[in-house]
Amino acid sequence: MSTEPGPGPAGSGPGRRHEPDLRAMTRITLRPIASPMPLGFFTVAIASVMTGCLQLGVLGPADRQAVALCVLPAFALQLLVSVLAFGARDVIAATLMGSFAGSWLAYALVMGSGAPGGPRVLGVFNLAFLCLGALMAAVTRPKRALWLVLVVSLPRWAATGLGGLTGSEGAVRTAGALGILVALAAGYAAFALMLEDVRSGEVLPVGRSGPAQHAVEGGLAVQLRDIERQAGVRRTL
Repeated sequence: MSTEPGPGPAGSGPGRRHEPDLRAMTRITLRPIASPMPLGFFTVAIASVMTGCLQLGVLGPADRQAVALCVLPAFALQLLVSVLAFGARDVIAATLMGSFAGSWLAYALVMGSGAPGGPRVLGVFNLAFLCLGALMAAVTRPKRALWLVLVVSLPRWAATGLGGLTGSEGAVRTAGALGILVALAAGYAAFALMLEDVRSGEVLPVGRSGPAQHAVEGGLAVQLRDIERQAGVRRTL
């Protein structure tokens, strides 16, 4: 009686078909895309100016719905940035921009609808976002542009959360001033990254270090190192 070798992966046990080593036959094709980060940072800057002006009293309570409508497009733009960043295999940037997109959508819906208890609910939301931001700041330091915007955003989320929960006018005004500071940091990061793309080199300092610096300044061999283990190339996430 003869036994045919059964199907299955190579080396999975006796009686299995041994497949040849496919590494020499494997080709990995990557599709380069333009960096979406300047768009993401400019969106953060503009939306932060609008919400900061509302918190500072430059825009009055009657302007809340109009501000919410102006902030709503930030959701779509930053969601687009997040999707493109995932396609570029930058999970940190994609997660941050996707989180910002969700926060703008929540803000626009609550403030635009005038839902009862909106400020208190947004206060809790901002404190929860503060915890997420602190975790992300701990791993984004090599990407100093992202890290800078996050670090400046942390106290703003804290002040916004406390202002919403307690109704403290001082906390709300502080959050508004910090919102303008976030806009300045995000605007600088966006401008620096756009200049870097146009000039094909760093013009304004963005402070990259570690893997982020190697990704920009390293050669092709550095770019391809361990690429078979990256998401979208390896078999499972």
